[in-house]
Amino acid sequence: MTDRSISSVVPAADVSIVVPVRNEENNISPLIAEIAAALDSRWNYEIIYVNDGSTDSTPARLATEMNARKNLRRIDHAKSSGQSAAVRSGVRAARGAIVATLDGDGQNNPAFLPDLISAIEKGGNGVGLAAGQRVGRKDTGFKKFQSRAANGIRNMILHDGTRDTGCGLKAFRRDVFLMMPYFDGLHRFLPALVRREGYDIAYVDVIDRPRHSGVSNYGFFDRLWIGIMDLFGVWWLIRRKKPTPAATEVK
Repeated sequence: MTDRSISSVVPAADVSIVVPVRNEENNISPLIAEIAAALDSRWNYEIIYVNDGSTDSTPARLATEMNARKNLRRIDHAKSSGQSAAVRSGVRAARGAIVATLDGDGQNNPAFLPDLISAIEKGGNGVGLAAGQRVGRKDTGFKKFQSRAANGIRNMILHDGTRDTGCGLKAFRRDVFLMMPYFDGLHRFLPALVRREGYDIAYVDVIDRPRHSGVSNYGFFDRLWIGIMDLFGVWWLIRRKKPTPAATEVK
């Protein structure tokens, strides 16, 4: 992993926007413009693009945008490691206490970022995650069916109270995210793991839209068998969780 940002010229940030991408060359500039339109003059923020082993002109497009935006940073994965790894790299590099994520294909509308960030701010120390819940999804009927089935089974086993964990639009406290045990697919189980740590979740309805261009580069949790081992692994983690004891430093 290489962080191509120059820390000396990147201003401090209260909010970090993390965008994982792989081969999204034509979606880079439009999405960055939309993020800026949603957040400019509202928060002191940075945008962190995690280039997950792209083989198209995604790096070049990001380099061009970085010349124009001091709050844009780029992290490179030498080879594609998956969406969870890309999100984790972005969160670890983030300077903001609040981190928001969205997919890099344009399906997630940045106009909903302020609602998610505000939900974390208003929730205080008790809310660890604000989760986008898609309405009006633009997927095929079969994919919608798969998603409903997977979400239903996941909720039945984990009792996470979330109807849609696959939405890329999320906001969370950075310190809470870094408490989570890391594994491939982590970003799909954030509600259950955040509840495991004793935090509440805020839900925000967001409107889905078609991707700007290109094709999907990451797999969907909709394919239930891909996530079945992770599902029971998270169930085991929840079952093994013990209350954190009160601790007082003696001086």
